[in-house]
Amino acid sequence: MRSPSNIEIRRCRPLMGTFVEISASGLAEAELHAAVSFAFRAIEDIQRRMSAHDPASELSLVNREAAAHPVVVSRKMFGLLRRAEKLTLESGGAFDCAVAPRLASWGLLPQSLARQRPGAWRDVLLLRGGMVYFLRPLALDLGGIAKGFAVDAAIRALRRRGVPSAMVNAGGDLRVFGPRPSLIHLRHPANPRCFAGEIRVRDAALATSSPCFTEKNWCGPGGQAMRVSHLVDSIRRKAITGAVSVSVCAQACWLADALTKVVLNAPRL
Repeated sequence: MRSPSNIEIRRCRPLMGTFVEISASGLAEAELHAAVSFAFRAIEDIQRRMSAHDPASELSLVNREAAAHPVVVSRKMFGLLRRAEKLTLESGGAFDCAVAPRLASWGLLPQSLARQRPGAWRDVLLLRGGMVYFLRPLALDLGGIAKGFAVDAAIRALRRRGVPSAMVNAGGDLRVFGPRPSLIHLRHPANPRCFAGEIRVRDAALATSSPCFTEKNWCGPGGQAMRVSHLVDSIRRKAITGAVSVSVCAQACWLADALTKVVLNAPRL
């Protein structure tokens, strides 16, 4: 009979617009399965609140109504928006959640998020009582930081269930904890089937942002063809394309993901 320390389980589910894999070890198999199920429920909760694709989500309610009147949101939503606001200010707009209208115009988000002359991140007001108000019509996309936030929530769920060692990987946003470091292979942006390097991560998060998986042709106004991706240059409001990839290690996964956008939008020296 194997001891709990030798048992590891891996489960994968489609969530947050990607495949989320959770691996866990160090308990009896039944306890591990219960803990992983608990962690998946935590991710489902974030998806229900923060998906830009689900018209019933909390984020969709904000995008529909916050330009007309303040919208009360949950503590989880308000807390993440506070973090996003702080990082946007500290990065001088290099990190920007108000890019949903641009992504919608490229067909990467629902057309309901498109806006004529949309407002900017400065037009988002976070008010007392957990309320969100837009000074001008705009739309938010929490995208990667919501995915990282969900990974962090899953990690907390696993820890609460007493799991000694685990990894949560949500399509390039991952976080690990346990007594031993995890070896992570980084894909080459010019050839995603090949590895560009490796890094060992212990009790930390690692996020990677690259246009290589979402880059596509788009026919712009006047029939002009161009390449677009889910990554937006916050200054020029154009797509980030080409063989570029940024990976950031941080204590929290939401922060690691957000900082990849800051690096991608940093001035080129």
